[in-house]
Amino acid sequence: MIKVTKIAVLTSGGDSPGMNTALRAVVRTCAYNKIDCIGISRGYQGLINDNFKPLNTRSVRGIINRGGTFLFSARSNAFKTKEGRVRAYENLIKHKVDALIVIGGDGSFTGGLIFQNEFNFPVIGIPGTIDNDLYGTSHTLGYDTALNTVMEAIDKIRDTAISHDRLFFVEVMGRDAGHIALNSGIAVGAQEILIPEENVGIEELIDSLKKSKKAGKTSSIVVVAEGDRTGENVFELAKSVEIEFPNYEIRVSVLGHMQRGGSPSCFDRVLASRMGVKAVESLLKGDSGKMIGFENGNIKLTPLATAIKGKTKIDPELIKVSQIMNT
Repeated sequence: MIKVTKIAVLTSGGDSPGMNTALRAVVRTCAYNKIDCIGISRGYQGLINDNFKPLNTRSVRGIINRGGTFLFSARSNAFKTKEGRVRAYENLIKHKVDALIVIGGDGSFTGGLIFQNEFNFPVIGIPGTIDNDLYGTSHTLGYDTALNTVMEAIDKIRDTAISHDRLFFVEVMGRDAGHIALNSGIAVGAQEILIPEENVGIEELIDSLKKSKKAGKTSSIVVVAEGDRTGENVFELAKSVEIEFPNYEIRVSVLGHMQRGGSPSCFDRVLASRMGVKAVESLLKGDSGKMIGFENGNIKLTPLATAIKGKTKIDPELIKVSQIMNT
């Protein structure tokens, strides 16, 4: 086990609220343990381009409440090549870095795991993605904030839906996982929630809307995860439903990247702080190739390979709750 005296940290992939808070926690934990911390700008591409800068407690002052990432983020095709990873390794050695903390999602962790295996270089991952789709943690950084952003947006859309007797299809993020759609849909009282894990089908959706219209509902909200395939896409889905309800005013709202932004919630700030501290402490104890996770109120470690390959599951109780609430 090598003695860790300098740790580098980067953010990679899509940004999420809480990344800055986690960076702050990493830097301050390094300072607390009297070791150096290096920030790498623009993710793995910055690792290749030698975009390194020393960080101290003053470097991370005033960022705890900021969304995004002050180190910036980028995707790197060069890091997918052996040549690119060799350059990244040489830069780390040149700067006398002993270990690397990666804040990102499954793609970022895949790159980190490959890098560790090739060069025997210690890597720890902090899950920063609003999709909440990594195995080994009940919450990823930014997920709680994204839920609140979606809920507030749909609450405002509902005001218009009620005022104009409209049916709104609201698309939220979640290409492979329906956590955002399911939880926000329950929170806003959506008529239907369409997620990749549950194939509702166009016929069942239309039957549900017919029942609600027969019961006297003049407006409805349908929350659709972007990965759901009830229709080719949310716009095609809306057209299919419009054929069945020619007198229904139907609108589509895609919330898009607004879900990634904004000041992190209290939950995400506390979680990011705990994960950042644990990441540094884990490296100092000799752990590597692990993701920092959160389960049942406790911080835990999960092998990166398991976190990437394992499948998160939708809580069947939430599915039941959504069905009961839709009656």
